[in-house]
Amino acid sequence: MSKLARVAAGQWMPLNLMRDHPIPAVTEPLQYRAIGVVRGMFRPESEDQSTRGHLVDTDGQELDAVVLGRMLTLMRRHLDMSKPHLWVVYPRCREAGQLHLQIAGIWEPSTLSPSDEDGATTDASLDELPEGDDYFSIRGELIYTKPEASEVVVKVRQQPRADGFRPLPFKLQLSGDVELAHLRHFVSLDVRRQGQMLEVQAAEVIAPMPTRGGKGRGGASRRPTDRSRSARN
Repeated sequence: MSKLARVAAGQWMPLNLMRDHPIPAVTEPLQYRAIGVVRGMFRPESEDQSTRGHLVDTDGQELDAVVLGRMLTLMRRHLDMSKPHLWVVYPRCREAGQLHLQIAGIWEPSTLSPSDEDGATTDASLDELPEGDDYFSIRGELIYTKPEASEVVVKVRQQPRADGFRPLPFKLQLSGDVELAHLRHFVSLDVRRQGQMLEVQAAEVIAPMPTRGGKGRGGASRRPTDRSRSARN
């Protein structure tokens, strides 16, 4: 079995250097991110479209998904795709009520372990996370909230890539109760997937967002009209 396994943001390293958690610790107060874990089986759209398809969870719910980077090689060579796995994913909301996932990695130390090369079996309990399955960490700017309707929208910015390309920010539509007073603040959200929705379980307000051009934040909680774009973290 290969010693290569994934870590956050699509980076790769030998398994013996992997972190103890697929979602890395926050290193900066205003660190944007949108990452989570979902257990299920990936079913490609077709043989010709092996990177696109659906992630089918343990309840049979189909989630629109794509495979990123070198994950495809790992899936083909080292994983039993007839069984469910705990995938590390980046969430997107392309359409209302439909969650889109970008598969960036897998969290399965019991399988992707150097000990497997010697024929040893690693304890499957190592695959379990304290937050459980379907946990997401969302950090970004709260740009819309309507507590009475349990509606929340967070804008997430992405770091420039190695080639200098600067991806556009994207918006995530969530379900939950976040106070209107926190609008235009940077927030850190603990989120749980429920079917096609991401539900806010806990919210921490980090800091108000800086204003631009001397303009105030504005008190209106308008729903953004531009569609969110899908891009790699």
